[in-house]
Amino acid sequence: MTDYLPAVFAMLGPAEERFADPAAWLSLEDELGRTLPADYKRIVDAYAPVQLNGHLYLSHPASESWNLGEEIRSTSATWSESAWEFYVTGPDDDPRVFCNLPQLSFGTAEGLVPLAATDQGAAVFGAPQVHGFSDGVVVQGEEGDWVAHSMTFAEWLYRYLIGEEMAGWDSATFYPGPVRLEYPPAGPGQRTRQASGPARGV
Repeated sequence: MTDYLPAVFAMLGPAEERFADPAAWLSLEDELGRTLPADYKRIVDAYAPVQLNGHLYLSHPASESWNLGEEIRSTSATWSESAWEFYVTGPDDDPRVFCNLPQLSFGTAEGLVPLAATDQGAAVFGAPQVHGFSDGVVVQGEEGDWVAHSMTFAEWLYRYLIGEEMAGWDSATFYPGPVRLEYPPAGPGQRTRQASGPARGV
């Protein structure tokens, strides 16, 4: 059985931990009233802020650019005002059913917390539970479809990076070779920095 957190680290390469800061996580979690998944925080501390394979964005609570706290606040406000129910056709694609919630909220202790996003329009959320699985993942894909993943964030990310359909309907895309990592400029006058994970033999 795959141990997904080490598998993600093996795929992405040595951790840089440029912004690792326990105080930043404590402040964010205090604001949310909720502890975020440990594996998610390990991955974010190791690599974020970063864009993976040209599409998936991970932000960090201690960085100025792509700040996770700001992303959660702004994204949650947008979703709270959105007509997210428009794409729900029944219990099989209703996040309230996935998460056993009478009402859906965003950026709250009992609701969906934005964890990542893609430039293709998919939104990745953490949920207190998904089909009874603690700290599961819920995604609204670029076509508007809601999908539940009863798994850790590390497993979701691993499966996303190996090309499984993890970001909504018809989202499976495999990029052969090493995973590409793009880091935003760290300051004025600096450029985006690119790196690659280890060879994957595929």
